[in-house]
Amino acid sequence: MKALKLDKYMIVSIIVLILIPTNSFANTVTERTSKSDSILINYFKENNITISPNNELNILKSGHEKFVSLFQDIEQAKHHIHLEYFNFRNDSIANYLFNLLEKKVKEGVKVRAIFDAFGNWSNNKPLKKRHLKEYREKGIDIVKFDPIKFPWINHAYHRDHRKIAIIDGKIGYTGGMNIADYYINGLPEFGEWRDMHVRIEGNAVHQMQDIFVDMWKKCTKEEIKGEEYFPYKHIPHTNEQNKSVAIVDRYPRKTPKIMRRTYANAIENAENLVQIINPYFTPTPIIRKAIKKAVEKGVKVEIMIPGKSDIKFTPDAALYIANKLRKEGANIYIFNGGFHHSKIMMVDSIYCTIGSANLNSRSLFYDFETNAFIFDNEETEELIGIFEEDKKNSTLLTNEMYKKRSLWKKFVGWFAQLFTPFM
Repeated sequence: MKALKLDKYMIVSIIVLILIPTNSFANTVTERTSKSDSILINYFKENNITISPNNELNILKSGHEKFVSLFQDIEQAKHHIHLEYFNFRNDSIANYLFNLLEKKVKEGVKVRAIFDAFGNWSNNKPLKKRHLKEYREKGIDIVKFDPIKFPWINHAYHRDHRKIAIIDGKIGYTGGMNIADYYINGLPEFGEWRDMHVRIEGNAVHQMQDIFVDMWKKCTKEEIKGEEYFPYKHIPHTNEQNKSVAIVDRYPRKTPKIMRRTYANAIENAENLVQIINPYFTPTPIIRKAIKKAVEKGVKVEIMIPGKSDIKFTPDAALYIANKLRKEGANIYIFNGGFHHSKIMMVDSIYCTIGSANLNSRSLFYDFETNAFIFDNEETEELIGIFEEDKKNSTLLTNEMYKKRSLWKKFVGWFAQLFTPFM
């Protein structure tokens, strides 16, 4: 797959917007309460997951929004920049990023970056040894997570699939986007590549920093400590928005069940509405069971899956499973406007999640993943608005539609879903 290069207009727009200061804003929203969010909050407390108040949030609905915002924050960094991504694709957006990081190093800012070795290897434009050598010579401290070496099979599991960034310990990013042009330009074979991220400023960044610091120590044996890295631990902070966020992190050997149990808890305890967008929708039994329970008690469950995928056979397997859930009573929408790579869920119009976790075995049983669970109806309603708008460019799966599929396509779907425990 070959991504289109950033055009001159895009580069100029990014540079201009980087120089524009971020506007602060206040929103007064009457919070709605529900049994469903109370149950999830209690679940987090029982599992020692911090629910951080006092956060300012900005949902980034496209690659353009994400990179403009991220580059602006990097440009304004004073002490450190921490990046942890599944991959940095060696293209124009990554080149722009590393040039910007070089500039910040010269200003005295400490830059650390982690990328997954398998994520890099599976990328058709990977970072090569010469790139890493060049970046390190420029002062960018960049490392691989779990370098692939003999026996290679040992390195197939537990990949670092997170996509997080932390600026000065005060601003954090998480979501579904890696560093690549196609989040802005799309790809010829898919069209638009849809995805989302969230920018967090406030107490929840402390938990995101903990995640990065732990992974950095795992990769380098270096401990990162000090007030500069954890400012909210030492300095009381107030934001006008005051929104509550829980950072849920799947760490294979420490919290292996947390992500799938959190999703299942949220779905099966919903009272009115569950809406999901997920790109590789081959849910594990616990997620399927939760969806069935929700539907049985009258909850409206809407699931949006892409009609196209960058992984072969995934759409067929996903459609096979989705059709079974349709028979149980879920509403399935097939997105036709490109490849929807977003990983979001909204529950009862009062809380939502954005992160890196797919609803498949890969994310829920093997990989390192990070999701932000946001307890705020305003942010949730914003995502619902996106969902409703994307319905206009989607096809509702019906029994008649599925029956029209060829016998071969039905067989491929059935056969592919047999391998979903490993996908």
